Amino acid sequence: MERLPYAKRMRNRCIAIAVLVFIIVAIVHCSTKEDLPASNIVESNIAPADSSSESIAANDTNAFYDTTAFDTANTAPNGLSRLTGIEDEDFDKTSASTGFENSVATGVRDTLHIKSQKNPFLADKIDILLRRYHPDLGIILVVDTKTNEIIAWGERRDDQVQNRPDYIGRSTFPAASLAKLVTIAAAMESNRYSLNTPIPMIGRHHTLYLNQLRVPEKYKGPTMELAEAFARSANPPMAIVGKNIGAKRLLAAAAKLGYNRKFPGNAPNASSYTAPDTGYGLAEVACGFTTSTTLTPLLAAAQVRAVLTKKPLEIPWARNMAPFAPQKPIALDVGKFSDNTYYGLREAMLRSVTQGTAHKHMSTRNMARKNFDALRLGGKTGSLDGNDPAGRYDWFMGFAEARNEPGKSIVVIVMQMHKEFRSQPATQVAATIINYWAHQNLKN
Repeated sequence: MERLPYAKRMRNRCIAIAVLVFIIVAIVHCSTKEDLPASNIVESNIAPADSSSESIAANDTNAFYDTTAFDTANTAPNGLSRLTGIEDEDFDKTSASTGFENSVATGVRDTLHIKSQKNPFLADKIDILLRRYHPDLGIILVVDTKTNEIIAWGERRDDQVQNRPDYIGRSTFPAASLAKLVTIAAAMESNRYSLNTPIPMIGRHHTLYLNQLRVPEKYKGPTMELAEAFARSANPPMAIVGKNIGAKRLLAAAAKLGYNRKFPGNAPNASSYTAPDTGYGLAEVACGFTTSTTLTPLLAAAQVRAVLTKKPLEIPWARNMAPFAPQKPIALDVGKFSDNTYYGLREAMLRSVTQGTAHKHMSTRNMARKNFDALRLGGKTGSLDGNDPAGRYDWFMGFAEARNEPGKSIVVIVMQMHKEFRSQPATQVAATIINYWAHQNLKN
C-alpha cells in the first residue's frame, strides 16, 4: 500500500490530536463540575423550605411594608430588590466597572419612599441608578410639565440612598454653566442679539482668561453663533455677551428665573445670582465660571418648565414631600419673558442635544431608537468644582416631549457631585431615565 504524502499525514495527525484534546477537556470539565463542593455553587434564587418572610423581616426595620410587591435582593439581576413588573435595563453597554457590586448592602431595600411617589415604577428606576452608579452626592428630579407635579425623585449621599429629599431645595450647589440660561435670556430680551448673532470665539471653549475677552476693533477671527455658544457651553463668547449687555439686564433676567428670591416655606432655599457692574467678575458670572452663583435642583426644574410652557416661574410641587417642596401649585409674581425669548431659550436647549455638550449621551447610545426618534429632547449641561459639599459638580437640566403627543412631556434634573472618582455623566443618567419614561408612556 502506497504511503500518503507527508503533508496529508501531518494534517491527519493534527486532526487526531485536536479531537483527543477536546475529549480530554470535556471529561475533565464534567468530572470537576460533579465534584464541586456545595459551598462553591451559586446560591439558588429559590429559598429553602425552612426560609420564610419572618427571616427577612428580622433583618428589616420596615418589615411592615407590603413585601408581596417586591422581590428580595437576590432575585433581581442587578443585585437589588425592585418593584414587581419593573425590568432593569442592561447597563453593560453604558458602564464599565463601577464598583456597584460592593456598594449595595444585602437584604431588602427601604422601599417606602418609592411606593409613596406619584410614579413608583420610575422612582424605582431612579433608586436603582443611584445604587448602581453611587455618586458621592446625587439628586434626580422628574416633573410632569403639564401639571408641574413631581412624579419621581431620588437622592444619594453619605454612602446611601436617602428616603427623604433633603437636598432638592438646598442652595449651596454651584450653578456652573446652567447660569448661561440667564445670559442668553438677557441677551434676547435686550433685542441686541438673536440666536444667529455671531460672537467672537477666542481661545478654548472651557477657559476664561482676560485675553479671551479683549476683542480688537476690527476683529476678523473665528466667531460662534449665540445659540451654538450656549449649546457648546463656550465660556468666552457668553462672557463677552454678558459684558456687552451689562449687569442690570443680567440681574433682571435672573429675577424672572427665580434667583435671589425667598419662596413660601423656604422650599426651595433662595438661589444666589450677583453680578458686578463691570470687569472680569461680570464675565465670570455671565458664563457661570464662578461658585458665587448657586442653584437648587427644584428651581432648575422650575426654570426648564417655564421655558417649555412660556409662563412665569412656578416651583414644582408634590402632595407628600413637605417641607422640601410645596404641597400645591403656587403662582409666583416674578414676571415673564417675551414669547420670542422663550422660543430662543427652547431652541438653544434643543441645540445642546443635537449639536452641543449633551449630544454624546443624549442619543441612541443610552436610549432605544424608537424612543429617541419619538421624542424632542433639549437641555443644558454644566460642571464646576464646589465647596459645600466639596467636589466636582456635574449637572443636566432638560426636557423630553413626545413629537406626536404634545401633552406628554417631562422635565428632568440630574445633579451629581464627585470626589475622587467620577460616576456616570449626568447626561447619561438623564437619558436612561427619559428612555424608561418613554417606555411607560409613549405609544408604540
